This record gives sequence, structure tokens and C-alpha cells, in this order.
Amino acid sequence: MSTNSPDNDKSVDLTRREALGVAAGALLMATSTSDAQAVQGPASAFTLPPLPYADNALEPVISAQTLSFHYGKHHRGYVDNLNKLVAGTAFAGQSLEQIIAATSGKADHVGTYNNAAQIWNHTFYWRSLKPAGGGEPPEALKARIVASFGSVDACRKELAAAAAGQFGSGWAWLVEDGGKLAVVKTGNADSPLTKGQKPLLTIDVWEHAYYLDYQNRRADHVSALIDKLLNWEFALDNLGKRS
Repeated sequence: MSTNSPDNDKSVDLTRREALGVAAGALLMATSTSDAQAVQGPASAFTLPPLPYADNALEPVISAQTLSFHYGKHHRGYVDNLNKLVAGTAFAGQSLEQIIAATSGKADHVGTYNNAAQIWNHTFYWRSLKPAGGGEPPEALKARIVASFGSVDACRKELAAAAAGQFGSGWAWLVEDGGKLAVVKTGNADSPLTKGQKPLLTIDVWEHAYYLDYQNRRADHVSALIDKLLNWEFALDNLGKRS
């Protein structure tokens, strides 16, 4: 990655790529939704979690350039902003989930909520993708999908429609809600966490997630992501039914 260094500093970029490779194995083991708390460091400051793959691992659906800006600029920006916002407040030392719950819908804490939720959403989003993903879900998850949607293809179509149809910036989610699986969409930084739903997978449809690669063709990006990158195993882990 080239987040903290000039773009032409190839030695630093190589070091970061090696570091990401070392960290990937450990991060892939942390697949439950509560693992978003791991971005909080020992000094009660939030830190940018490592990606679970190299910055070019999702090509050609998501280019290394897009990943560099999305992760290294936007995701990092939310982390930096939240640390400034919570310093010296009652939120210092709290987990992301605690901050999100305490600030959701509070007009005087909009900035804190937006940045905390975006850190959580992005950390979850990176794990919702994997190189050579897509395809058929594991059998345990497939059974739940068929019970809720009728077929895996119907689930894919509903997820694609939610992602492509979200007006403006936001997210499309596969969630567990009341014992059934469902597809929901949220605007801006919002997430199913504030609605009592359990997130299983998400798709980011903010323009910075796809515009460098697809321009205004959001639907094409979403279709390629579902077909080639979606991490069904992560959804099963979050569902708690992995065998």
C-alpha cells in the first residue's frame, strides 16, 4: 500500500505488501462480526486493521488503485477522524459497537457515529470479499438461503438489486433477522447493527468503492463482485453454523 508514503517509494510499498501477507492468515481467522473491535489498540486508540489480502488480489474486479484509495485514504480517514472525535470524551476506550449504539440517531454525535460506523462497515466489507470468491455457498449456508429466498440465484439477484438500487451512497447487506435470512440496504454510514439485525455479508456502493474502475456502471461492478469475490464462507462463520 502507499498510504503514508509518496507513491514512488517502492521500497516502502514492497515492505507493506510483505506485511500484509504475514497478517493475512491471522486476520482470516477472525471472522465473527464482533471482531471489528480488534481495530482498537492497546492505547485506547483505534488503528487501521490490515487487509486480509494483497492490494492487487481482487483484480480485475477491484483494481489495486481502487483498493489503495478506498482502504488507504477513506478507511484510514475514518480511523483518524474517530480518534480525534473521541479523545477526552466518554467514548474514549469504548468499542466500535458501543460507540455506534450510543450515538445512533443522536444529532449531537453525528460525526462520531458516522466515523465509527464506517470503520466497522469497512472492516466487515473487506472480509466479505476474497480472491476467487463467488460461486456456490457452503451447504449449511445454502440450505438457509434456499429456505429464505427459494434459491441461491434468487438471493444473488435480490442482493444485486439492493446494491444497484441504493440511492446515493450506502451498503447492501445479507443479514439474519428473526431467524430468517434477508437482504437489506442502508444509506451512508448506517448498518443493520442499529436495527437488531445480524450482518452476514456486505457490499459497499459508495462511489469510491468502484468509480475508478467502473465509472457510473455500479450494476456491472456489483454483478462482478457477487460472481467473483463474494466470501460465502465469511457469511457462514457469522451465521454461526459452519461445520
